[in-house]
This record gives sequence, structure tokens and C-alpha cells, in this order.
Amino acid sequence: MKSEPDDVSIDDALAAPGQTVAWIGVRNYQARNFMRDAMRMGDGLLFYHSSCAEPGIAGLAEVASAPYPDDTQFDPASKYFDPKATRENPRWMLVDVRATKKTRLLTLPELRANPALADMQVLRRGNRLSITPVTPDEWRCIIGQLG
Repeated sequence: MKSEPDDVSIDDALAAPGQTVAWIGVRNYQARNFMRDAMRMGDGLLFYHSSCAEPGIAGLAEVASAPYPDDTQFDPASKYFDPKATRENPRWMLVDVRATKKTRLLTLPELRANPALADMQVLRRGNRLSITPVTPDEWRCIIGQLG
């Protein structure tokens, strides 16, 4: 799961009550569907810092809730407001994310240099999704690189 550290960093998540943050603001249907349909409580997550000086995996986390409506879609003052969303028919869902560990920064160049990660979705050219699945083999490889 990608986050801009100016919005929510691994440090912010670790400092939050219960080390848990709501993953607000996802406004891509494919990323929403990953959260809504594929994530389960307790699933491991790679906490990835994006749109910053040094993008990369900055920590580990886990899914801490079932999916539920993202309240920011209903708030006209929010940058994530969606005028087509209603409480009866929400368009955007989120999960809570519990940070479990800050790691050394595993940089984008390091990830790209690893042949075992060549097919990793987040590394594909043109990928703009903030949430992408990770295969069990990719997970093991990355955990091994983090030491």
C-alpha cells in the first residue's frame, strides 16, 4: 500500500492510537476493489512511501479491519469528496491499517534490481495504483531483503 509520507508515513502510523490508521482517500476503482474484495483482517502489508525524494518500502503493516465506507467521500470540505456517493450507496471503501514495524528503506532501485521481483505489479512501468497485490514469493523475497 502506497502512501505519500507527507500525508501518512510509517512513523505517523506507528504513532497513531493502536498504531492504526484508516486508509482514506483511495479513488481508483481497481485499488478500491483490492481493499474491498481481496484483503482480509491480519493480511500482511508492505507500507510503501511514494511521491517523495526516496520512494520505497518503509515498513510493515497488517489489515486491521473489514472494509467499510470511507467517510471522506461524504464530506464536501474534504479533498476526497465525491458528490455521487451517498450513505445508502457509498462508492469508496477503506480498511484500517495497523503498522507493525518500521524497516530500513528498501528503495525502488533495489526492488527493480532484484530479478525475483521482475513481475511485481507495483514495479510495472506506468503503474499508478496505490494498492497492488503481492504474491507469496514476492513477500518472502522482500522480507528476506529487509533482514
